[in-house]
Amino acid sequence: MGSRRNGFMNERFMLSVDVGTTSIRCHVYDKQANIRGSCTSRLVPIYPELGHVEMDPEALWQGFTTVVKGAVQDAGAQMRQMEALGISTQRATFTTWDRKTGTPFHNFISWQDQRAADLVKSWNTSCTIKIIHGVMKMVYFLTRQKRSLAASVIVFSPQHVTFRLVWALAHYKQVRQAIKEDTCCFGTIDTWLLFKLTKGSVHATDYSNASSTGIFDSYQMCWSGFLCSLVSLPLSIFPEVENTGHNFGSTDPSIFGVSIPIMSLMADQQAAMFGECCFDVGDVKITMGTGTFMDINTGSKPHTSVTGLYPLVGWRMGSDVVYLAEGNAADTGTAIKWAQELGLFSDVRETSVMAHSVSDSDGVCFVPSFSGLQAPLNDPKACASLMGLKPSTTKSHLVRAILESVAFRNKQLYETMLRETRIPITKIRVDGGVSSNDFIMQLTADLFGRKLVRPQHHERSCLGAAFVAGLEAGFWSTQEELKKLQSSDRVFLPRGPAKEGALSPDQEYFSVLQSWERALRRSMNCCAPQRTY
Repeated sequence: MGSRRNGFMNERFMLSVDVGTTSIRCHVYDKQANIRGSCTSRLVPIYPELGHVEMDPEALWQGFTTVVKGAVQDAGAQMRQMEALGISTQRATFTTWDRKTGTPFHNFISWQDQRAADLVKSWNTSCTIKIIHGVMKMVYFLTRQKRSLAASVIVFSPQHVTFRLVWALAHYKQVRQAIKEDTCCFGTIDTWLLFKLTKGSVHATDYSNASSTGIFDSYQMCWSGFLCSLVSLPLSIFPEVENTGHNFGSTDPSIFGVSIPIMSLMADQQAAMFGECCFDVGDVKITMGTGTFMDINTGSKPHTSVTGLYPLVGWRMGSDVVYLAEGNAADTGTAIKWAQELGLFSDVRETSVMAHSVSDSDGVCFVPSFSGLQAPLNDPKACASLMGLKPSTTKSHLVRAILESVAFRNKQLYETMLRETRIPITKIRVDGGVSSNDFIMQLTADLFGRKLVRPQHHERSCLGAAFVAGLEAGFWSTQEELKKLQSSDRVFLPRGPAKEGALSPDQEYFSVLQSWERALRRSMNCCAPQRTY
């Protein structure tokens, strides 16, 4: 017994934390990528005004340290057994702080925040942007450089950091003063946590997080001096950008009792992609959490989109860069949580049964657009709506319409991705909390006409950050080794017709999809009078 106990105490583990939109979770992984310990803490967003979504930096920090200690305790291990730490975080949520004291100047401004929506709209319709588009089209015509094509179709989005940061500089006097004194630090959540964990000695981020801000030039692999000059953002406030797998320093011993090497920082969707082992061109990952994020591996070159797919750095390890093209729908889990709070059901696990209890949605269409509509429609002013209500409508019809809307947005994003990238799809893996809903998974497989694979554990961002940190630390050796650690919960195959001569499910849904797309158009640009900041 004693020797077995000693063997466990000599065992090494990977520690990984994922800071999501509504929770912080930490997992302790062994060499087989089994979760040996875990701990979760809730994150409560703050809504100071209509359209404003914030997070308390101190509450986030306390939650981070709590889950790390809790997960290690849950594993029955000690901090000294942690080989390295990987950190995955929600993207484009940022704050600014004093370089000397580490004190934030304001709360984190969330990626869901809409305070800059009107500013974004005015820029997207401005003469300046029209001139830029025209000039870049001419440059592209002459040079055929994809970077010029990207600039010729660029539009700004409230989900990107750019104009929320412009807003912060305009509204927080202490930020402007700190910029003058060269004591202002900007950072997304990963950067701020790294600064805190190293007691202010490291101000850095990685390429995946930087490329998710909208301020980073993924073609030149640096902060965009042109964009910063255009909207008057000082380059001096931005962190150093390092590889995704990198020795970022170690945690200060006063925090966890020992120094733990921090070997990866990673944006959550890119981390989920890595956790799904989508290492090859054409691999697709769909994460359905608070929002839906659909990513395709485009290889060693960024994809230039004309309909709102965003070119991202997936990860950079050594000299190798992997790019992704991403489309997203912001309100997947948000819509389901809203329906639950409305009293349509008490347990999310009931929803599949409720949806199957009726043959259709009784003509009801739901538009999941609490935070506007993203690619390919790109309307930040679109509002959420329920249409087609009638006296015969039941709770089950409403629930089915809401679940269908998630699958419909999946299809919309998928078809946009196929049309834009023209990359043959090799595999599709689906994760995130909403992927546990079998109705959504099966309908998505039917509408795609493709096999979907759901992993055993739905939360993959933690695993992805652990994999990267583990490769950097030598805990694991190769990506091929990681592929062998994959496990699947269930495979969803597209269904054929129920009987000979009958329509297949995707054919049955043709008219329903048409009605839903009409509902989308009617929901567009209808919130403008309510959102003036």
